[in-house]
Amino acid sequence: MTVKSKLTLGPGVQILGADCVNGRWVISAKGLETARCPDCDLPSAYRHGWYVRHLQDFPVQGTVVTLQVRLARWQCRNRRCQRRTFADRLPEIARSFARRTCRAAELARLVGHAAGGRPAERLMTRLGLPQSDDTILRNLKRHAADRREGATVRVVGIDDWSWRKGCSYGTIMIDLERREVIDVLSDRSAEATAGWLSQHTKVEIVSRDRCGLYAEGARRGAPQARQVADRFHLLQNLRQTIEQQLSRAPPPGGQPAAKDATAGLRAEATCGGHGLQPELAKHRQLAREGRRAVRKDMFDRVKILQAAGNGIRAIVRETGFNWRTVAKWAGLGELPERNVMAAKPTTPGNFQNHLSRRWAEGCTTGRDLLPEIKCLGYTGSLTHLERLLSQWRRAGRPAGIDGPAAKTAVLRDPSTGNLISPIVAAALCIKPRGLLTEPQAAKVDAFKASSVDFAVMRRLAMRFRGILRGTDVQKLDQWLHDADRSWLYGIRRFARTLRQDLAAVRNAITEAWSNGQTEGQINRLKTLKRSMYGRAGVALLRARMMPVQLIENHTM
Repeated sequence: MTVKSKLTLGPGVQILGADCVNGRWVISAKGLETARCPDCDLPSAYRHGWYVRHLQDFPVQGTVVTLQVRLARWQCRNRRCQRRTFADRLPEIARSFARRTCRAAELARLVGHAAGGRPAERLMTRLGLPQSDDTILRNLKRHAADRREGATVRVVGIDDWSWRKGCSYGTIMIDLERREVIDVLSDRSAEATAGWLSQHTKVEIVSRDRCGLYAEGARRGAPQARQVADRFHLLQNLRQTIEQQLSRAPPPGGQPAAKDATAGLRAEATCGGHGLQPELAKHRQLAREGRRAVRKDMFDRVKILQAAGNGIRAIVRETGFNWRTVAKWAGLGELPERNVMAAKPTTPGNFQNHLSRRWAEGCTTGRDLLPEIKCLGYTGSLTHLERLLSQWRRAGRPAGIDGPAAKTAVLRDPSTGNLISPIVAAALCIKPRGLLTEPQAAKVDAFKASSVDFAVMRRLAMRFRGILRGTDVQKLDQWLHDADRSWLYGIRRFARTLRQDLAAVRNAITEAWSNGQTEGQINRLKTLKRSMYGRAGVALLRARMMPVQLIENHTM
């Protein structure tokens, strides 16, 4: 049985022949001479000359194929047209000035999008379509730039990602309706976000985390859009607040500061309406003292087990602590202080000797001390200096903020008696009863029985979770009212931050959108960035994150 096949390249081209030259197939073809000016669309009968286009095409059984297409060049005799000559074009076969057919370029773009530059170069060479990695990535980035200019979005998710953690960050934009990446920005700023949103006027909803930069950028660039705070980040902020509150040490008297709502309101009134700076400083100091007390309890337990003759492995099994921490503490006689960053010219602590001497002489004003340490090399600000001096002034007070650390009432596992860190306790505090295991439920019940603060925070946390899962905005207002009247400073501070972004928090209750898809795309971006060894620029990251738009398939 003999089957005859007809070799075709597409409309507008006629195959003349095929020859094998130096191990490669060379296919000769010619255009059908459609002589119409691309500008004025008038036909022309005046030939200007000929030229040949060399195009790379799909291989034949692994052998490289090159197309030699002979095309005509024509003259445009329309005096009103600015074009004088034009050539026959092949829009369905190859783009203007391209060196390969559309289907070959599409295959290279797909491989480059999935594998990257050098892996794509090796694979394309193996397939019989040799291209350099620079060519593959250049075409991929050009294709992504064309898609970026015409992108339209109605619901956008915004979040940041790190170029280098703790140093520099970028921004990613997600179309939450199509679940696609639409852009990647090189920085994290309100100006860049506002500029991007101003170019996309059809945005109706902006889903974001609690970052103030994105909130400001959305207000500037898309004032018509509704901002939605991400529910996951709201719960994370509450968990961090509970963790900080649990890590606080109690006041020197050993009793909570206030156990009723009127006492809490009275504490706020004593600040005189000028903010809560004294209470904030006290909160931070008690948090530091509480963390120190927890570490001291852990250190003492390790030393007791070590004195009983237990080795490092036995102590790790008994306590559950990290073996590096146990190994370090095993060789120490007392608990070391936390490492402090080395002093810099911008740090007033670098000039502590001079400042302490002048303080003893009676000079305690920052504006008087600033010119003196400026001459010694200080390059920081007056505000930074005043922050240090204010700590020295508070240290002279007999009680309260900077007094000696009190022994904190720590939370312990009811079954083993082991110490429970504030991180674990905060995670259990916001976890619903239905998701708790039996040991976790027993811990929560023991914590509620031993700590009134934990019981109150868990009750507020469960109410807050229920509000986020429901649609009643009025319950949020009642929750904020109850949180404001609590004696727990961390809860009151969390309620104040919610009021600063109240519209977005309310939209989080009524809208179904969230940043879950955005977080997943950031995870994918990190994977791509690591696979390229961190050497990819923002244009390449954008090209590989955006989905590839397929063109119409061609068959030979």
